[in-house]
Amino acid sequence: IETELALADLETVERATTRVERRAKSGDKEAQARLAVYERLRQTLGEGRPVRALSFGGEELRFVRELHLITRKPVLYVANVDEEGLGGNAQVEAVRQRAAEQGAEVVVVCAAIEAEILELDPAERDEFLADLGLDEPGLNRVIRAGYRLLGLQTFFTAGPKEARAWTVRIGATAPEAAGVIHTDFEKGFIRAEVIAYEDFVAHGGEQGAKEAGKWRLEGRDYVVQDGDVIHFRFNV
Repeated sequence: IETELALADLETVERATTRVERRAKSGDKEAQARLAVYERLRQTLGEGRPVRALSFGGEELRFVRELHLITRKPVLYVANVDEEGLGGNAQVEAVRQRAAEQGAEVVVVCAAIEAEILELDPAERDEFLADLGLDEPGLNRVIRAGYRLLGLQTFFTAGPKEARAWTVRIGATAPEAAGVIHTDFEKGFIRAEVIAYEDFVAHGGEQGAKEAGKWRLEGRDYVVQDGDVIHFRFNV
């Protein structure tokens, strides 16, 4: 499958190359820059390797994004092992090596253990994990790895009756995060009242965090951090 995807991307790159070759020969600087990027792509794809194994920045990254190549998409390998294999084994190491060559990630889980965890209440689950020497279920690691690959993070809203997690891209500003909840929040954004997650928990909630001086006001340019607990002020 990976070879077929690489060949499909190679066709896309070759078509793009044909479109810009004439302009490049006439001295067009941008076309020449595109050709240089396309040549790197052609070489890598021709070897059957995915585009995500390459690194690009600035204008080069823009050229690559415009092609919408399939093998540039992030990949996560989930290695299902038995209980003894959670610490790693030869098969897992082979997967890790392949993933490293492709710019992918690997998470090791034991599906049998995960199935047992689903049948337990929270207290029993924690005791079960502790007996196995594990800090958390494998599913948590899969979710975090997926977020990393997709460039996503979580922020929270918390009120008297409900606390909720929201997903936003890394680098999003406070108004953009507000827009995830409702577009009116983004349009009428005034300010964000922010408490870091660690401070919220350590001081027993919003009031305790305020008393400890961990509550702060942020404006439109504030870049949301993973785990922020935010109350948005807006007017529409």
